[in-house]
Amino acid sequence: MLPQQDDFLLSLKANNYSLETIYNYEQDLIIFDLFLQNDVKIPFDKISKRTIEMYKAFLASRDRKTPKLKKETRQLSAGSVNRMLSTLRRYLSYLGDMDYSIPIGPDAIKLVKMPHPHPRVAELDALIELIESPTQFEKTKELKLRNRAMLETLFSTGMRISELVSLNRNQIDKTGRIFIRGKGKKERFVYLTDRAYEHIKSYLAIRTDKHPALFIPYRGRNVKKTTSRISPNYVQMKMKQYREHLGINVPTSPHSLRHGFATYLAEQGANPAAIQILLGHESLQTTTRYVHASDTYAEKTHKQFHPLKK
Repeated sequence: MLPQQDDFLLSLKANNYSLETIYNYEQDLIIFDLFLQNDVKIPFDKISKRTIEMYKAFLASRDRKTPKLKKETRQLSAGSVNRMLSTLRRYLSYLGDMDYSIPIGPDAIKLVKMPHPHPRVAELDALIELIESPTQFEKTKELKLRNRAMLETLFSTGMRISELVSLNRNQIDKTGRIFIRGKGKKERFVYLTDRAYEHIKSYLAIRTDKHPALFIPYRGRNVKKTTSRISPNYVQMKMKQYREHLGINVPTSPHSLRHGFATYLAEQGANPAAIQILLGHESLQTTTRYVHASDTYAEKTHKQFHPLKK
């Protein structure tokens, strides 16, 4: 175990970090500790900038071991590598703040370069077709109404999939306003369009159960009700099926609907600061990464404003 590792994790808990975040930090530190012990055989107090470069190469390889010492053949993305490097940075910062001796400063850990793929958001007509598709492709009334209401809610509010599946009925007021606690325990309001609100009411009208969850799963041929909530994996799987049925070639997921929500609000002239509040972002810079001009909109802008268009 790394020096004061337990104290570091305890400090995260004391500062109200979520259990999931603390668990991820712990797993990241275990991997770094295993790297020091088994790969470079260097004690923690002897690490250097060169050690960090070797650690980056280790994370980018397919020869890594998991915290449970199983071989990991899946290559980590640049984002995952940076998350693990950020964990190490925060750990070193904690040691420094507590006046423990550290072999290198946190600033010595440089993140890897992130790829910048061409951002793609499905055109609005395709997103609308996708949102309406449960009515066309599902065979039972319960699934038609529930899945349509879920997709309408995602695109209407721009909420995260984790926020959707944790919604309770009593979180929606009579105006269609929803008060939610999102990522990092940040609280905000999101808003249903009249259209989305009507689909939710149509779905709830067929519910005879008393379960507080807004969206519940149905099991079996007789559509038996359960006491659990809908799962994120189910929503992702269904959206993939609908997209394939419709022949939409742009990868579209629950998170894509969140991107589309931000993009098309921006294209209609919405204030970026307002979009930031609706998405629940702490930084406006994060919001700008969600707003991707559609290719059609970009082409129209080029034709309208290019100085040599004629």
